[in-house]
Amino acid sequence: MGIEDTAGRVAVIIEDDADIRNLLEAVLTQAGFETIATGNGLDGINAVRAHNPIVTTLDVSMPGMDGFETAKRIRTFSTTYLVMLTARDDEIDTLMGLEAGADDYLTKPFRPRELRARIEAMLRRPRHPVTADAASAAESAATPAGTVAGASIADQGTLSDAEPTTPKASPAEPADGWFSHNGLRLSKMERIVQLGGVQLELTRTEFDLLAALLAAQRAVRSKNDLALLLRGDAHASAYPVNEADRRAVEVHMGNLRRKLGDSSAAPRWLETVRGVGYRLAAVDATAN
Repeated sequence: MGIEDTAGRVAVIIEDDADIRNLLEAVLTQAGFETIATGNGLDGINAVRAHNPIVTTLDVSMPGMDGFETAKRIRTFSTTYLVMLTARDDEIDTLMGLEAGADDYLTKPFRPRELRARIEAMLRRPRHPVTADAASAAESAATPAGTVAGASIADQGTLSDAEPTTPKASPAEPADGWFSHNGLRLSKMERIVQLGGVQLELTRTEFDLLAALLAAQRAVRSKNDLALLLRGDAHASAYPVNEADRRAVEVHMGNLRRKLGDSSAAPRWLETVRGVGYRLAAVDATAN
């Protein structure tokens, strides 16, 4: 679903800076959203609860309740797509935002068209009900556009020589629609993952990463490749993959391993190929 198809949908803005708040209202209104703007975490939580927005933008550095705590509270009752905005670009802040439940994370000053492209990428993906394990998803997508309020933004990183984008594997879909590996089963059509007959609750990003690795089997998928996969076809190559994109993939893979109960030292399902990316672990003949 393109962002132009979201007319009539609600977006909540949680931002204490009036200038940025007004800018976000203008950008999201132009994109077809009805906007509800708030200036602090508590009012933002109440707005999300009252209006059930499809998208919520959230400032990290707010007085009183900060964005991390606000995100955690929102995630207890809402599946709204959370985009965190911050003036800080430290890696730890990015990881804290993702772990608090953010779907994406942008550093100020951001590009309006970049924000719109990231939201468009998220809206193309189905949402799941809130679960106790609800976590982040950083589906990054962007378009090279102008900067916010005349401010410049540093050029994003490019594909590193150490992590080339691997060719996408295109195996035939299983006849019954279920991918299986060492007792793990996944249905793309039903968006269900089962392990030992028990259904797992995965985030959108975790599901898509696992589906990509199951489809590729033992072929390696690089971090760059997986980051582009999460953007979706419309914006896969519109903006270079940067280190934050690769770190986001690592965080999601770590969360996925935790939910599977997998070990990075002796993997049963997800194997790290150092310096490149990930692939399925070797087949256990006794598991399937």
